[in-house]
Amino acid sequence: MGVDVHESCDRVLAFAFEEAARRGCALRAVHGWKMPPAYTYVPFFDPDDERDIGRGMTHMVDDMLLPWRHKFPDVDVSPGVFTGSAGDHLVRASRGAGLVVVGRRLRRSPLGTHLGSVAHAVLHHAAAPVAVVAHG
Repeated sequence: MGVDVHESCDRVLAFAFEEAARRGCALRAVHGWKMPPAYTYVPFFDPDDERDIGRGMTHMVDDMLLPWRHKFPDVDVSPGVFTGSAGDHLVRASRGAGLVVVGRRLRRSPLGTHLGSVAHAVLHHAAAPVAVVAHG
């Protein structure tokens, strides 16, 4: 499943954990992140900054998963926090998966795309069935 630490993912998490429990399988929570664009212009970039941000993202994903681990103690869940495109990482993780779960934001506008780049990439390139769950 794809998780976004910047959005409420409760519906995505509920669906993914319920499916994993029903199927009796493990769950992998994937979060991709990128360094802020300003870092490309910093002449004295410190690689420790990237490691610190990565550790912070990992803690945020762990915190997000904690209540769901308590609610579904029989589901073995492992977080995967990666630098780079979340869509690319989810497509790679789809190989060998029984189902890929991604979220999408609710849009009120009738114009424009209603899928984000991550859901779009996963729908078009995943090697497993995909469930798209609307965020609250």
